[in-house]
Amino acid sequence: MTDRSSFELNSFELNSFPSLDAIEAVRAYIKQTWKTLSRFPKDLLLAAYDSKLDPDPEAPRLVYISAKEDLSQVLATLETAIGSEALQQLKISVLPADPDQIETHGLLYLPHPYVVPGGRFNEMYGWDSYFIQLGLLRDQEFALAQSLVDQLLYEVTHYGTVLNANRSYLLSRSQPPVLSLMILASFAHSHDRHWLAAVLPIAEAYYYYWTVPPHLNQATGLSRFCALGEGPAPEVLISERDEWGNTHYDRVREYYQTHAVDAYDVSLFYDQEQDCLTELFYKGDRSMRESGFDPSNRFGPFSADIIHYAPVCLNVLLYQMERDLGQMHEILGQDGMAHHWRDRAVTRHQLIDQFLWDESAGLYFDYNFQTEQRRPYEFATTFYPLWAGIASETQAARVVENLSKFEAPGGLLTSTHVTGNQWDAPFGWAPLHLFAVQGLHRYGYSGEAERLARKFITLIVQEFTKTGTLVEKYDVYCCSADVSAEIHFGYSSNEIGFGWTNGVCLELLAFLADLGTQQNEYG
Repeated sequence: MTDRSSFELNSFELNSFPSLDAIEAVRAYIKQTWKTLSRFPKDLLLAAYDSKLDPDPEAPRLVYISAKEDLSQVLATLETAIGSEALQQLKISVLPADPDQIETHGLLYLPHPYVVPGGRFNEMYGWDSYFIQLGLLRDQEFALAQSLVDQLLYEVTHYGTVLNANRSYLLSRSQPPVLSLMILASFAHSHDRHWLAAVLPIAEAYYYYWTVPPHLNQATGLSRFCALGEGPAPEVLISERDEWGNTHYDRVREYYQTHAVDAYDVSLFYDQEQDCLTELFYKGDRSMRESGFDPSNRFGPFSADIIHYAPVCLNVLLYQMERDLGQMHEILGQDGMAHHWRDRAVTRHQLIDQFLWDESAGLYFDYNFQTEQRRPYEFATTFYPLWAGIASETQAARVVENLSKFEAPGGLLTSTHVTGNQWDAPFGWAPLHLFAVQGLHRYGYSGEAERLARKFITLIVQEFTKTGTLVEKYDVYCCSADVSAEIHFGYSSNEIGFGWTNGVCLELLAFLADLGTQQNEYG
């Protein structure tokens, strides 16, 4: 494991910005792919299939219905949607009140259409859905975009939170909170105040998922990722195996056997005498997956120590959620509650400055509330405060001074460390590009924002021209979508689809078009 300084000089440079024809081919692909990635009620048999659990092809596919639903009514609706023959290939069960009582995992029922990321991810994911929604709105798929946010609201009401995804083994964790952004994006299109008033209490309920224990760290007043559940993540045990049959957890155990670790006390996570991972490791592993960044070394190797950190990304998103909830109340004429939420945002802003801003480095770092120190791990979430408007002009300038550490020929490196994890260098991901580009532009660094957007779009289009697909992640240093050989922990595949790449691609193209218009008018 090493830092970016050990990269060899890249011998491959991206070609010039793609032609209009090449970009239009990508647009056409994205437009068509929304149909491929959509899951309507009639697609329930397809949606119930989960390759991550290696299901028996002869066994009925299991679908759980919330206990809050009327089972007979749902069955009647499903028979109409998919027909009695397809329904017989499913096993429909009421979800137990205690998730620990689940012996066989299955799909969690959602009543209306949603969009999946693609590839092995054949279910609706929490934060993927925000970037997918942006793409749907750009592509004028308004009904599907509305349904997507409604299904997340359904999850909060019927399953307790916005889920990592709608599978029963994911009931124990959420994902980065972007629900309020999605609600406001839908409202900006529909202007439906009755809908907004109806969903606002659900959004507030989701907010409190993150701001009470165990997600609240009372010592700092900031929040953390802290998934529930015990033991290995079921989908990891089965699906994340290498060519020798070793699981991700086997590879982690081997790493602990052979490497010294100074980022945390390894004995908390690995029992050397028994040669096994501890329950606390699995707690951290599940929480790392709740963060959406799975895996990286951001919180020490494999982010095992994540539960002891107040992360930049989560707390900036919660600041944004507080601002969003205040805006919703303001739209509804509820000025007192609007002030209440804005005051909460002001308080969180102060805490972010106190605990997460590192003056000497000029970057935002995650804060370990056990050691009472920030971890100086350079990660692209340092651009989140610019995206949300939290940074002062001076802080923003300091972050931009560090942009060169993250910038690569194909866009933005996720971190400055090469670790064999997919959420570290040399990989770049669509969501982090969008946050960085929008953050830089917000503070007037439009040239830097444009450069990053153009680089990433060029890489996406270049690889699409070669393969005919958009994928989950890219090597932004070597400018390639061929990443599997570089990933040693977690799953090494590069999934095709791909929902959030589609959405961010359309957003960045719109950003560049708007920027070009502004430059023509004012430049």
